[in-house]
Amino acid sequence: MSDFGILSLLPPLVAIILAIWTKRVVLALFAGVWIGGLMIAGWNPVTGTTQTLEWIVGSVTDDWNARILIFDFLIGAGVGLIYKSGGVHALARALSKRVKTSRGASVLGWLMGVLVFFDDYTNTIIVGNTMRPITDRTRVSREMLAYIDDSTAAPVAGLALISTWIGYELAMIGSGFENFGITYNSYDAWLSSVPFRFYSILAIILVLIVAYTHRHYGTMLKAEMRARTEGKVLRDGAKPLMTTEVDLGTPKEGGNLWDFVIPILVLVFVSMIGLWYTGAANLEAYSQDLGWWTELENPFSVNFLNYSFIESFREADAATALLWGSFTMVLVASIMLLGRKKMNIEEWEDTVVRGMKQMLFANTILVLAWSLGTAADAVGTGTYIIDLATGLGKDLGPWMPLIMFLAAMFVAFTTGTSWGTFAIMVPLGVQLSLAFTNGHVNEIVFATIGATFTGSIFGDHCSPISDTTIMSSMFSGSDHIDHVTTQIPYAFTVASIGAVLYVLFGLGIRSWAILLPLGLVLLVVAWYVLSEWYGKKYGIPHGKVPIYVVEE
Repeated sequence: MSDFGILSLLPPLVAIILAIWTKRVVLALFAGVWIGGLMIAGWNPVTGTTQTLEWIVGSVTDDWNARILIFDFLIGAGVGLIYKSGGVHALARALSKRVKTSRGASVLGWLMGVLVFFDDYTNTIIVGNTMRPITDRTRVSREMLAYIDDSTAAPVAGLALISTWIGYELAMIGSGFENFGITYNSYDAWLSSVPFRFYSILAIILVLIVAYTHRHYGTMLKAEMRARTEGKVLRDGAKPLMTTEVDLGTPKEGGNLWDFVIPILVLVFVSMIGLWYTGAANLEAYSQDLGWWTELENPFSVNFLNYSFIESFREADAATALLWGSFTMVLVASIMLLGRKKMNIEEWEDTVVRGMKQMLFANTILVLAWSLGTAADAVGTGTYIIDLATGLGKDLGPWMPLIMFLAAMFVAFTTGTSWGTFAIMVPLGVQLSLAFTNGHVNEIVFATIGATFTGSIFGDHCSPISDTTIMSSMFSGSDHIDHVTTQIPYAFTVASIGAVLYVLFGLGIRSWAILLPLGLVLLVVAWYVLSEWYGKKYGIPHGKVPIYVVEE
């Protein structure tokens, strides 16, 4: 590793600046990697480019990385099969039989947003398309549906134990540990960071609160009142985005509920068993002083029942477990659909390929993010930042969660991408927090990881150029700007409370068991005060809109 001094900041800075300027995260990440290659090659453009390509190839061929990439493609295929089968719509029909009120429709939308935990894109497509007829019938505004859709999609996928997000999140955490020069189980760090993701957790809770109580504030109050009293789910002059299933096409008619339930249960069950098994194999290898579990002469001879689930979970090979789970999901879904002749081979192959295609952009970002980490490590970015930060002579460690939360919010809002922000900010946050804890992995590191992830998700909710914000408008049939302006007050409320909790963390309250309940109390108080204030402003008592009951 060469000593480039302040120039070592160029790869991530180029990526950040270009992402903000061009709104093109793939271009920005590649440029960051290429700048690193130029620096290592002595600014020779030819050898710098070849070095860049070598880093990208290395990112793809790394054993862990390859498993994550294949997992993403497989889960894309599995989701495609479930969606195309009509199973998702069958689930919606089963849940909506008794929905006769605006409250029931709103809460059902929230419930579906939580149940479709395995992918944010799939969440927006499923919740928007299946709930739109139900919410229209019960006079729930399209703005409210888009808010429910958007504010459950990314937070739920980011918190789920098994999703298209977790492999990417683990990779970014692992990159931070690796660049700092220490070995630590990424899955353990991920699990420990979840309770500190205040924004994501509270955002999901706020959706449920407003859906059930019908008490609103901001421009959402006007939108919901219009829908209830006038029956207009869209404002006059609104321009809803088109709602088309471009990638997968229209799902089949007569979908079966079990086409959804069984593959998802298989995914969860096999992944959990895989986590248990690989963790036990790791523990067995460690007990024999062999190191990583694959060095066992026969890792499949390990009796994983000899180890508790909890202790195995913390030593698990998440990439392998998720790979097993996603493959089995695709296998089971395929057998169910082909065996019952619900699809022919041609339709099956087309759906699988189209499902994988949905993950192409995500995997492209992932590969470039890994490559940027390699480039930054090669030029000494992490070392320079850590030396600079620790050289200030101040203990910024307890304040790292707040700093990274605010920084991630800014980058995500301006770029419109949470995943691109993950790539740039998460490894940096891990390294900085480790620097201020002298390499000890503790609550400061976990809270910093959680704060960086959840701050990045803020951009998915507020930025008008965010892909999930646009998709939520699209599949909910909402005017895009109306969706953004009605959602921002809710997002800023939750973000402000999150910032307060990280301030308290910096002041010495390190337990999430104290901070999270306190955040819930602050959320309820803020929601109540704001709904009262806006209710008076708009002449709607307590900011509460009436509950509409469908007339039979």
